[in-house]
Amino acid sequence: MDKIWKVLPDPPEEFYKQFPELPKVVAQLLYHRNIKTQKKIDEFLNPDYSQDVHDPYLFKDMKKAVDRILKAVKKQEKITIHGDYDADGVSASVILESTLNSLGLENVEVFLPHRETDGYGLNENTINILSKNGTNLLITCDCGISNKQEIELAIKKGMDVIITDHHDVPEEIPPAHAIIHPKIKDEKYPDKNLAGGAVAFKLAQGLLQKHGQTNSKLANGEEHEAFEKWLLDMVALASVADMVPLVGESRTLTKYGLIVLNKTKRLGLQKLLLEARLLNEDGSKKYELDADKIAFQIAPRINAAGRMNHANVAYKLLMTEKGTDAIDLAYELDQNNKERQKLTDLLVKEAIKQIEKNQKNNPILFVTGHGWSTGIVGLIASKIKEMYYKPTLVMAVNDGEITGSGRSIEGFNLIEAMQEMPDFFKKFGGHPMACGFTLKEDPDSFRQALINKYNEKCKGKTLLPILSIDTEINLDDVNWDLYDVLDKFKPFGKDNEKPKYLARGLTITSFEPVGKDGKHMRIMVKHNSAKVRKTIGWRLCDDNSDGPNWCKELKAGDKIDMVFEIDVNEWNGNRELQLTIVDIKKSEII
Repeated sequence: MDKIWKVLPDPPEEFYKQFPELPKVVAQLLYHRNIKTQKKIDEFLNPDYSQDVHDPYLFKDMKKAVDRILKAVKKQEKITIHGDYDADGVSASVILESTLNSLGLENVEVFLPHRETDGYGLNENTINILSKNGTNLLITCDCGISNKQEIELAIKKGMDVIITDHHDVPEEIPPAHAIIHPKIKDEKYPDKNLAGGAVAFKLAQGLLQKHGQTNSKLANGEEHEAFEKWLLDMVALASVADMVPLVGESRTLTKYGLIVLNKTKRLGLQKLLLEARLLNEDGSKKYELDADKIAFQIAPRINAAGRMNHANVAYKLLMTEKGTDAIDLAYELDQNNKERQKLTDLLVKEAIKQIEKNQKNNPILFVTGHGWSTGIVGLIASKIKEMYYKPTLVMAVNDGEITGSGRSIEGFNLIEAMQEMPDFFKKFGGHPMACGFTLKEDPDSFRQALINKYNEKCKGKTLLPILSIDTEINLDDVNWDLYDVLDKFKPFGKDNEKPKYLARGLTITSFEPVGKDGKHMRIMVKHNSAKVRKTIGWRLCDDNSDGPNWCKELKAGDKIDMVFEIDVNEWNGNRELQLTIVDIKKSEII
């Protein structure tokens, strides 16, 4: 689908004058990311773990939560950690169990729900099982804030409950012993956008801080500060995988987490990196592990466990200390991911058939699959949403139950709309741009009600895909100095996307399809000088992509306008700047 190109305006002259030490391009990028004060600029460009990571006790319930957990550790009560089945929930569970083990708790278990049989969050059946198993204290990770009824049951069964979560807060919250949640009413904690794994990390920080006041070392013999920092690889994995804004504290935690990830001590994670071909056989790194490597190679493999099998596979991989188990579990996850890719591709084609048949003009797209795995409906919804740029809900019908996942577009808050029509759901939860739900019945009425909500909330709006471009540039100005400036903006992610540039009137000197299927395209272009630059465009020659097949549209000598990102191509020890095409159009410049 064609995107509207929007070159962001230059900052006002006063902004440049206020920070004369900043190169112009840096000032532009900071301004576009709403980083406009000296404090924010310093934190963004030079995040400092000792200054930019907040005191966990700024959470209003932190002391209450820590005191209850340390009491349980002292009495060796049974603690059960209830996580979630995605990379964020698994990472959060690993963080908390590792911390409780380090404090000397021997009676701790982790429960991760099965996506198909348990669904998202807590359910009454699970509460009954945990009660029979003797759980005294239940700690939730990346879930719980929407489970008032289930938590009331847990309390009735004699359990204390501590919630750690980051999802949207409903009107009625559970009566838990303590709630660690940055967005809850009257919460003063400064960073509102922490991932579930980061919230769990704050609880771990609080525990380590309090324990360190009376103990020189942890029960496992480690130093408190060192143990805390070795948890950061899981925080980086959670934050990138869950696509939280990588600004503020989340950025600092992720930046330091990537340092830890690059030298992780987790045996299972090392074996997974080997399966993903990010490590050599001798254990040395092929590439620096950055946010992109998490987003496209590590997190999908972690998530594949909960989608195709059970999240316990990923959890065990991240916790194991046995080499043979690590090898077997990493291989299993990699196979799960390959199966997930094949099945997703197959069902996306089926979803497209449903839409093309009778929904192309609908404001919201609905896809229904009988017997489809609930583990991949979110992936299908995401791909269809990108293709048509419309809110998309994909529902799987299994044993008479309808479970779905939705993805939205800028301008339509999906979870807010669902919160205004709760009677349709057995359960639901999520964010403005993504949701999960189980319908009570009558999907036709639900479809019409949600379309009505869309029409009501988006009346008068024109919701079209907009490609935001940081600045227009001459290709001759793309050099290593510019790349080094951009390097300070890593890690890239939500609210800090990789900078995008526009160059107009480029002349194509040659092009060729590349890749084993010839779906990608290498274009050689020149701008105002005779210097020819190499660019790469992914899926530009793919008939099944959501844009034209540019191999059929272009010829040498054509002029194009190009939006691109600046990357580095590394091979055999060599490094060269590479321009990665985001979008192209035929140029109007003659």
